Amino acid sequence: MFVRWRGWSRHVLGAAPYAFMALAQIPLRAQDTTAVSPPAVTPLKEQREEAPACIEPPPLFRWEDYEGPFAKTVGVFGRKLERKTVQRHYKPGTIYCSLEPREKLVLFFENSVDPVSILAAGFNSGLDQASNRDPTFGQGGAGYARRFGADFASQTAARFFGDFLYPTVFSEDPRYYRMGQGSKRARLLHAVSHTIIAHRDNGTPAFNFTEWLGTASSVALSNVYHPGNQPGAAAAARNGAFVVLEDMGFDVLREFWPEVARKFRMPFRAVRQE
Repeated sequence: MFVRWRGWSRHVLGAAPYAFMALAQIPLRAQDTTAVSPPAVTPLKEQREEAPACIEPPPLFRWEDYEGPFAKTVGVFGRKLERKTVQRHYKPGTIYCSLEPREKLVLFFENSVDPVSILAAGFNSGLDQASNRDPTFGQGGAGYARRFGADFASQTAARFFGDFLYPTVFSEDPRYYRMGQGSKRARLLHAVSHTIIAHRDNGTPAFNFTEWLGTASSVALSNVYHPGNQPGAAAAARNGAFVVLEDMGFDVLREFWPEVARKFRMPFRAVRQE
């Protein structure tokens, strides 16, 4: 009896390794058939190269920090200057993050409904009324309302071309990049040259197509809103030159606004910290 048990146990123990090997192969086969390749891991070096090498530009001023008289009036005017100004605080060659097409559209909308823009349309309409420009509008309250609507429509069209359409088509940044340092002459030339040299969305300088094509488009379209305008190429060139000079003047004001604020002792905290 003991001999038979020992022989049977010997056969069982001898076959056990083969049984365990067979069982061990089952999950391996299941894993082979259902295995999922791990996701590809991007090397750290490639991740750094794909990251955008740009810096969000800081605002020109914090207008809510203005503490002097007429704070709201100065703040409203200042926001209009600040909206299209990029303040440089970094070394030359730094690439600032530009505006996406959606942000350029928002810039156009904010500039159009800005209180200063509405007041400018009202002021220009008053001058046109006094000089009886475009007599087809007539005089009185009705004439002033027609002139105001035409002036506001002309300004809005000009901002659409200059803040959104052409900057998006030519990948240009519609804002002014303030120099902030250097001699007054160099800074003045920098501000004046912005009507010719603009910044592309990638930070490189390029011809300012937006300024000239936007001006030409807005001047041509203004004849639709002002049917009494003087026709001809000479009148259109004169009106276009006035628009370019106006844009140039605003760029000069954006460049030297910190000095203007100090000159009139405007208590901006941001100005005092420079």
